[in-house]
Amino acid sequence: MTPRAAFDDAGPVVGSLRTLALDLRWSWRPEIRALFRAIDPDRRLTGADDPWTILRLAPVERVEELAADPAFGATIERLSAERAAYLADIGWYGRTHGRSREPLVGYFSAEVGLDEALPLYSGGLGVLAGEHLKSASSLGVPLVGVSLLYAEGYFRQQLDASGWQHEYYPPNRFDLLPITRVRDAAGRPLLVGCPLPGRTLNLAVWRVEVGRVSLYLLDANVPANGPADRGITAQLYGGDREMRLQQEMALGIGGWRALVALGIRPPVCHLNEGHAAFAVLERARDWMTEHRAGFEVARVATAGGNVFTTHTPVAAGCDAFEPDLVRRYLSPYATELGLTADELLDLGRPHPGDRSAPLEMAVLALRFSGSANGVSRLHGAVSRRLFAGLFPRWPEGEVPIDAVTNGVHVATWVSDAMRDVWQLCYGEACWDQPDLEDWARLDGVTDEALWAARTRERGRLVEWARGRLVVHLAQRGAATERVAAARTVLDPDALTIGFARRFAEYKRPTLLLSQPERLRRLLTDPDRPVQLVIAGKAHPRDDAGKALIAEVVRFADDPAVRRRVVFLEDYDLEHAAHLVAGVDLWLNTPRYPMEASGTSGMKVLVNGGLNLSELDGWWAEAYEPAVGWALSDAAGGHPPDAAEADRLFDLLETEIVPAFYDRDAGGLPRSWLTRVRSSMTRLTPRFSSNRMVAEYVERHYLPAASRAQALGDRDGAAAVEQSADRRRLRDAWPAIAFGPTAVRGAGSRGRVVVPIRHGALRPVDVAVQLYREPGPDEEGPTAVPMQAGRRNAAGWIEYRAPLNELAADLDAYTARVVPRMTFEAGPLALPLIAWQR
Repeated sequence: MTPRAAFDDAGPVVGSLRTLALDLRWSWRPEIRALFRAIDPDRRLTGADDPWTILRLAPVERVEELAADPAFGATIERLSAERAAYLADIGWYGRTHGRSREPLVGYFSAEVGLDEALPLYSGGLGVLAGEHLKSASSLGVPLVGVSLLYAEGYFRQQLDASGWQHEYYPPNRFDLLPITRVRDAAGRPLLVGCPLPGRTLNLAVWRVEVGRVSLYLLDANVPANGPADRGITAQLYGGDREMRLQQEMALGIGGWRALVALGIRPPVCHLNEGHAAFAVLERARDWMTEHRAGFEVARVATAGGNVFTTHTPVAAGCDAFEPDLVRRYLSPYATELGLTADELLDLGRPHPGDRSAPLEMAVLALRFSGSANGVSRLHGAVSRRLFAGLFPRWPEGEVPIDAVTNGVHVATWVSDAMRDVWQLCYGEACWDQPDLEDWARLDGVTDEALWAARTRERGRLVEWARGRLVVHLAQRGAATERVAAARTVLDPDALTIGFARRFAEYKRPTLLLSQPERLRRLLTDPDRPVQLVIAGKAHPRDDAGKALIAEVVRFADDPAVRRRVVFLEDYDLEHAAHLVAGVDLWLNTPRYPMEASGTSGMKVLVNGGLNLSELDGWWAEAYEPAVGWALSDAAGGHPPDAAEADRLFDLLETEIVPAFYDRDAGGLPRSWLTRVRSSMTRLTPRFSSNRMVAEYVERHYLPAASRAQALGDRDGAAAVEQSADRRRLRDAWPAIAFGPTAVRGAGSRGRVVVPIRHGALRPVDVAVQLYREPGPDEEGPTAVPMQAGRRNAAGWIEYRAPLNELAADLDAYTARVVPRMTFEAGPLALPLIAWQR
């Protein structure tokens, strides 16, 4: 007889355990996870490691046995009380900004990586979304997440004997996922509709608790849908372009409708990449219905409250859908918006009116947002260049995309040993601070204690990697002797380098292999050995990426080095946690400037790992010699691959290996530990997702909420007025003309005068400036405001600026005109500009 699961017991103990297990706060609170591991410490009863699955599968007799233990019951009571206090606390946001707990932000993302127990992510984008939700919870930011519930998620990786990647899609058992079905006011399972050609896609809504934050997941696998439609939410990034369009309609249109059905209309809609861009159209349609307004007024009223984050450094990374496919799927929806299908397409076309051009989701998102950002300073500059064509005649530096550098949720990634180190200095509350700027020192920690913690975690990584490799080799059909030898690979005292990421050509995962003899010498040095732990997946359709994996696996299988090189299959969040805790050095080799941000190297910071990376993404702003190593030379640019491979090996041979192995009389690598301390204290606070989310709140969310309120109040009276103003400005703009610049007077009374004719427009409608490009030592351009003066004899208005406000010769300046609303709100609002020729 199958034992009755503890979950079926309705007693108070299981009720408390159920509440704790359904809140993914356990993903960064090890005490909660330890409570559930006590139910099944060796995984023999459930085969599981996450609280929810353990509780679902554990026999009731086991839980009854523990419930009789006063210590176990006391732990449940303590953790339950702690959770209640955590939820009641208003957090940094409430204390700093004094706002209500009504949802401020709806955060839309096609993937979310919170924990391996909820496998709804493929890589960095999803993990970043998970970090965002966790930090919103830690800081008390009133945010709700929206994503899709994938029946199969992203693929699982298995290699064959040749090292070639194969993909498998085992189904997710929803009963073993920490999710609950959302019900309507009548207690029925909530369904929301998303329009598809000739039918409605019904979407079930599920809820995930992430501390103070809720994540809502949409699921098409319900009986009310036809067989094909039930598969729309089967695989993350699976299927063809039609499937991708269906998924993105479900995410954007269905996602906003789900929030409305839940009584949530957040003033801020944050799009984490362009996949969810249809949410901005649905938000506008919802506003049209609620306020009985036209599309343009609704667009003005809602767009200011939208925030768009782009993660791609290349145009090919942006989703685009062919016109015929869009017309087939969105023509009826366009009618609801009061548009034709081609007018809807034009909203996402770089050049409206080009009937052959596809709808680009990033373009749609930008045109419907009040602010936009890249994910590192360098990526912000790359994005401004990438999207400059949407803002014709605007200087590239003024394209309205700034940067909020990504961060990682430090409390999730800190290892057990390093958690003790940090809490010794800063206490348990340190994990919920917005910027962690107090983490300036580790004075309370000796070098001996720091090195002991590093050694312990490296040893744990080695032990875990051995176990994984044994399983992988057996699956590939390796010889018995080879499998047995895997139990002794790696050395817990050797310099351990980690490389784990998506395998793609631009990430150059085989740069180390480009000089195999130098690499072999490093790996086989009897006194100062180096060892590599490598992991990563290639996209299912990227055969070039799969070939790179096979190349690494073949090298790792060489008998001469196989004790020093391990490739771990099926890289996921669990693998990442072990790697970032145990490696001494994190290697990152993208081809500049293809790394938008990169967060894997950030995860080693809190654990005392160092970085050796290309000066790209986040490392371009983090690097200094005291905290790690740069693969390229900031002053010398970015040389070809062969030259960078030379530098990589030079650094390893002459700086990194000696720093790790040069020991004092007590056996400590003092030089290495000095760098570790600098990296931990200088970089961990700067690259935390707590800092990132606080930055989003203050630079994007609160201004967006203010814009949305100002334009939406009084049934959108301000939006009606601004919509009319935009139309008037567009119509009158071509008539703007400039006369010749003149200088009148001298010294403090001197004035620069530019006559301008702007037809039907009034001086109050425009802002006139003298613009100058930045000089060699200047960070940004200069724009000197000009004031409207008298009309000259020809009827032109003379605009004037004090001559002594010019910081360079007059010849360096050019007069320009922008709409005043653009001057105040930025060119996303109305990207018009006129220049003196």
